[in-house]
Order: sequence, then structure tokens, then C-alpha cells
Amino acid sequence: MGPGRFGTALARALIDAGHQLREIVSGPSKTSRQSARALAHLANSRATSLATANLDANVIWLCVPDRKIEGVAEQLAMATNWKKKVVFHSSGALTSDVLHGLRSRGASVASVHPLMTFVHGSIPSFAGLPFAVEGDVTALGIARQIIGDLGGEAFAVRKRDKTLYHIWGMFTSPLLLSLVVAAEQVGRRAGVPAMNIRRKMMPIMMQTLSNYAGLGPASSFSGPLVRGDAATVREHLKALKQTPDAKRIYIALAQSALSRLPVKNRSEMEKVLKPSAAKGEI
Repeated sequence: MGPGRFGTALARALIDAGHQLREIVSGPSKTSRQSARALAHLANSRATSLATANLDANVIWLCVPDRKIEGVAEQLAMATNWKKKVVFHSSGALTSDVLHGLRSRGASVASVHPLMTFVHGSIPSFAGLPFAVEGDVTALGIARQIIGDLGGEAFAVRKRDKTLYHIWGMFTSPLLLSLVVAAEQVGRRAGVPAMNIRRKMMPIMMQTLSNYAGLGPASSFSGPLVRGDAATVREHLKALKQTPDAKRIYIALAQSALSRLPVKNRSEMEKVLKPSAAKGEI
């Protein structure tokens, strides 16, 4: 239910894994209806709407925005007999309790969230993809089975930890991208042509991530902080006067490195990066 970016990728992965899709339920928009029809054709199933859905499958997977999940569940509550049915939603921030209306009518419910980014123009592989799961015992058993069929890996997240889990996901993709955009800004100020800047950044970024995956953070850390070169960091802050947003990000990340990574000349680095001192350079 919801053939958007994740719903479309999920449907294709389920088809490839041999699962039968009974129906693809779209939203009211033209784009959603078109996506549902395309997926239904691929799956040899039917495209339908919330008002006309049969809901005769054993598993209903809600792939709708967080703000709509509870409302959709309320709309569905009287639509069919929910006993012995399993219902998933894929919000990273919300718990399975948002499906309480269906749970109270006999459904077994769970939140099943892939730790992955889904954007238009790219469909990631589900092989090895981690899925955070939380919910009722029966629903979790089915979720783990389906995730295994997709080639993914299920891991449990407690209800009370869902918000922190989602923040973790924010750091691994959207905020990481925000950092990269700030790096682009600095690169342009350094005179690197905008048309080349992304290509030139990729080798060092990919090597850093490869090092992190294989060696861990401490052994992958390089640059003036690990060398204890406080004078260079001071010059960096001076040069960033004209890009205050990038400067604030630089200081925040460098201060984080002081407490979490192997930084030499720590006391001098702390002086250089002290908020009052760094502010004075602007």
C-alpha cells in the first residue's frame, strides 16, 4: 500500500524473491495511480485504491508517509476482518503502536524499517540490507521470514529506542549529504569548477568509507587533527570567514573528533576550537 520510492523498490524486490502480490494500493494522486498500475502489471496483480482494495492478502505492508500511517490504519479498521492478518508499516521513527486500531481488531502488527535511502532514479539492492523490526511476536516472525527472502538482515529495535534509531539513520544519510554539500561549497570557494567538484571529491570520500568499513574509525582518521597541527586548524577557521555555515559545521565536527577520535596536541586544539576563540575569527 503506497507505491512511492520505497514501496516501488520493495514491490520489485518481493516479486524477484517469488512472493505473490495480490494488489497494489495507490494514493489519490496521478503519479501514485500510475506507479500502482505499472507495478501491478509487473506482478500480474491488480492496481486499486484505498476505497476499492480487497485486502485479502495475509500480509498488508503500509508504505505511506509517517504522518498518514495512523489515519490510513483507522480507515482500514472496518474494511475487512483483521484476525490472523499481519500488518507492517515502514516508519523509522514510529513504533508499531501507531497501528493500534488494527491490532485491536485482531491483526498482528510490526514496524519494519529498512536502513537505506530510497530516491527517484535509484533502486538499491536488498542484499544484506538491514531492517529494524519491532512489534508483535507473530508479525515479527513473518517479517524476519520475508526479510530473509529478500536477502536482508533483520535486527530488533526497542520501542523506546525508535527515535534514537531514526536519528542514527539521519546521520548515516541525510545529514551526511548535508556535510558533503558544505564540502562542495568550500571546494567552489577554493576555485574548483562546479562541474568537476563532485567527481573530484568521490575518490577520497569512497576511500574514507572503505577505510572505515575495514579498519574502523580510529585507524581511518587522517589530517591535521590526528597530527595535532593546531596552526593549520587556526588558518582553516580564518579562511572560512566568508562561509559561516561551513565554519560552524567544521567546528562542530572537529570538536566531536576531540572527544571521540585520536587527536594529538589536544589541549592546543581545544583552545583553537573553543567557541569564543573560534567566534573571534569571524
